[in-house]
Order: sequence, then C-alpha cells, then structure tokens
Amino acid sequence: MSTAENRRAQLGWAVYDWANSAFATTVVAGFFPIFFKTYWSAGNAHETSTLQLGVGSALASLVVLLLAPLLGAIGDRSRRKKLGLALSTGLSVLATAALFVVGEGMWLPALALFVLASIGFFLAMVFYDSLIVDVCGADEYDRVSALGYGLGYLGGGLLLALNVAMTLKPELFGLADRAAAVRWSFLSVAVWWALFSVPVFLFVDEGRTKDTPSAMDALRGGVAELRHTATRILGEREVWVFLLAYWLYIDGVHTIIRMAVDFGLNLGFGQTSLIGALLLVQFIGFPAAVGFGWLAQRWDTKKAIYLGLFVYACITAWGYFLVNVWQFYVMAAVIGLVQGGVQSLSRSYFARLIPDGKAGEYFGIYNMMGKFAAVIGPLLVGVTAAMTGSPRLSILSVLVLFVAGGWLLTRVDARKAAGSA
Repeated sequence: MSTAENRRAQLGWAVYDWANSAFATTVVAGFFPIFFKTYWSAGNAHETSTLQLGVGSALASLVVLLLAPLLGAIGDRSRRKKLGLALSTGLSVLATAALFVVGEGMWLPALALFVLASIGFFLAMVFYDSLIVDVCGADEYDRVSALGYGLGYLGGGLLLALNVAMTLKPELFGLADRAAAVRWSFLSVAVWWALFSVPVFLFVDEGRTKDTPSAMDALRGGVAELRHTATRILGEREVWVFLLAYWLYIDGVHTIIRMAVDFGLNLGFGQTSLIGALLLVQFIGFPAAVGFGWLAQRWDTKKAIYLGLFVYACITAWGYFLVNVWQFYVMAAVIGLVQGGVQSLSRSYFARLIPDGKAGEYFGIYNMMGKFAAVIGPLLVGVTAAMTGSPRLSILSVLVLFVAGGWLLTRVDARKAAGSA
C-alpha cells in the first residue's frame, strides 16, 4: 500500500469515530437521559427514572458482553469485519431514527429502542477497533487511535451544538417546541451516522483473499476458536491482567459518561447548563485526545493512562461536593482533558499486547470486558441513588474503580506480551 493510500485508509478509519460519536454525545450522554426523565418517564420519581435508565444501559451491556467475543472471532475468521461493522451500524441507525416517533409517557418503547441502538453501537466498536491493525503498524497505533477519538469529539460536538441550537430556538428551525426539536435531533444523529460511515467502507482494506471462508465456515471456526480463547488468554499474563485493569477503570469512565447529566439533573441543575457542559467536554476533548496521542509517543503510553486515571479519581471526589453550576462546568472541562486520552490510549496499548491475526477476537474480549464493567457501573449508581436518595454518594462510589484499575495496570508490561515487537 502506498503512503497516500495508507493515509487515506487511516483517515477513513478515523472518520468513523466522527460518525458514531454523534450517538455517544447527543443520545447517550446528552438528550436521551434528559428527555427520558422529563418526557418519556415523566411523572416518575427521579430515583425511579435513574434506575430505569441504569437497568436499560446494563441490559445493553450484558448483550454485548455475550456477543462481542464470538462476533470478533467470526470477523477474524471470515475477514468480514467491515460487514459486521455495517450490520451493527445499520441496527443502531434504524433504532436511533425510530426514537423520533415515540410519544410522551412511552418510557418502555423508548428504553427498548435505546437498548437496541446501544447494542449496535457497542458491537460496531468491536469490528471498528479491530480494524486499526489493518490501517497502521504498531508504531502508529497511538497517533491513529488518538486521531479517531479526536475526530469523534469534534464531530460529535458539532452535531450536538446544532442540536442544542434546535432545542433553544426551535422556531428558527420551523419546529413547534423543544420536544419536537429533541425528536428531530435523534433523527439527525441517525442521518449523520449513516452518512459519515461511508469512508471506512470505501477506503479501509481488511485484506480479504480468494481463500476467504464462507460465513457458515467462519461461524463454526469462530465458535471453535472461542472455546480456546479463555485458556489462551489465561496463559498470556500481560493480556488478562490488562483486561482486568481495563474492566475496572473503563467502568468508571463509561459510568460518568452515561450518568453525568442524570447526576446534574438530580442536583437541580438546569437542562441548558448541563448540555452546555457536555458541549464543553466535546470541544476540549478534540485537541486533548490528539494531545494525549502526542504525549504517549514522546513520554510513555501507560504513564499517560495513569495521568488520566489520577485526574478521573480527583474528578469523582470533586463531584461529591458539587453545589453550583459553575463547579459542574469545571468538572466537565477537566473530564474533557482526559476522557479521550484514557480511551484512545487504552485501545492502542491493548493492540500492542495481542498476537498477530487475532485482532477481532481479542478486541471482542476487550469490548466484552468494557461492557461487562458497564453492567455494574450504571447499576451501582442507580441502586445507590435509590437506596440512599443521595446522588452524591452514588457518584462517589465510582472512585474505587479508578483506584483499583490503576493499581492493576502497574502489573502489566507490554514488552513481555505476545504481540510486542
């Protein structure tokens, strides 16, 4: 592959982050928690709607937990990772678009569509993450992974800014009210996601050959391969220790992403202020994620992750003492500095640990661990809030995940891994 083709493939791959981040920002972190609490689950107590949202998020994660390793193994066997990416993306796009027609008070259909869209989103990440080994070498993992997250923050932030403008001034867009603007925002996410997914399918070559197995052979082979995965990983100490560390600390990251707006609502902060804080995260996150990739190349990938986890631990403690909206903005700004860095460098660090030819299978396990953690995190926050009535205690409970995950990460040495150069 020529240098120009290689750069085009890397950019095409990274632009998918630009595409799917619209769902992560406008839907998962932004409008869905607010709209669910105030429109679809209106009339229920705050604790009830928080628990409903937590259960829905946990259910989506549980499904991904069960499917991700198998689908990753099949993707490796069949060399049809792009097909898996297309099908998963299609499921999410359709489910997100369908939120447009869900009426007020219909919390169960809304939650069901959110669960389906989330399942597609996370399964798509299995195939997408594993394609990084097809677009660059190990020496470029940090840079390319950070580019993806950086574009994700920028793209997600731009569409979120448009969606916020629609909700603040619906009449300028020919919309009846804020509720209509939010519903149209969900539809815009579906269109955006579908449109900007095209480059990854056009420009990324996953190296299929004439001897590529059929889908049924790949399924049988994937199932057989998966039987040996647990045993093999248990024999690869650096991989399983990293996965345990990642399981813990990414739980904290995902929980804060999913529940931060709900947390702010429970403290009585206004919807506009909360969405503004989310926008702040997005636009700070773009240069910060790219900056973390630069830092990792010139310093050390694992040390850069440590830095991000330390900041997250401080943020969580800070959250317990929040009183004013300006403090929530400070929290959002600091999250923006480290969120993309922790995510992108975890992906690139793991890519160094895996054996050749096993990217889909191992990234299936990687995403499974992240989703298994996300089963516990939202439930932990939701149940703690329901039992104590205190959103402050629920957010503080996340602190232990960053501490434990960071400690386990100190036990990993990439130089000893099977995938090391």
